[in-house]
Amino acid sequence: MAARGLLLASIYLSLLVHECYGVTLFSSLQKTLQVTTTTKRGQVLKAGEDKLTITWGLNQSLAAGTDSAYKTMKLQLCFAPVSQKDRAWRKTEDHLNKDKTCSFKIVEKPYNKSLQTLDWIIESDVPTATYFVRAYALNAERHEVAYGQSTNDQKTTNLFDIQAITGRHASLDIASVCFSVFSVVALFGFFFHEKRKARMSPQK
Repeated sequence: MAARGLLLASIYLSLLVHECYGVTLFSSLQKTLQVTTTTKRGQVLKAGEDKLTITWGLNQSLAAGTDSAYKTMKLQLCFAPVSQKDRAWRKTEDHLNKDKTCSFKIVEKPYNKSLQTLDWIIESDVPTATYFVRAYALNAERHEVAYGQSTNDQKTTNLFDIQAITGRHASLDIASVCFSVFSVVALFGFFFHEKRKARMSPQK
């Protein structure tokens, strides 16, 4: 009996801590939002150049008032499981404060009942990987209360690939070649100039 009481007390304390510190578990969220992404079929998106079209909104089949607590929408770019394998820094955790699945913020804006669409230019610091988009609805205390994502629950459908900036550009390559040629020419010029000076100087 005492053991049971201790267990109930620990559960209650845990719930109290969660409530006080705003700990949110992904498994506790309602999936009430619909999210879709649009890209050209088979296209690999380039960071810093290409755009991703995202559409999101409340699932219209749900009862009126479902979104009464929604105050803010937060969209994030998330790693697909294939790009999380053997990468602990991208690990999925049920505790949202520890979850590394969705590491890139796309946009955050006040909640709107109507369907929303955004053309997002992929930011230059996004690494090469396979992704999906997830939307979170936040309440007045800025706690996540609902979500939706552009893939299925297993995160295997409607994924897209992004290629990171390589750090090399044609203009840089051209400039590098020009400086190399200039260096060689300058070296030979200096060599011949010194040789000519030596020949022209009077012999002692």
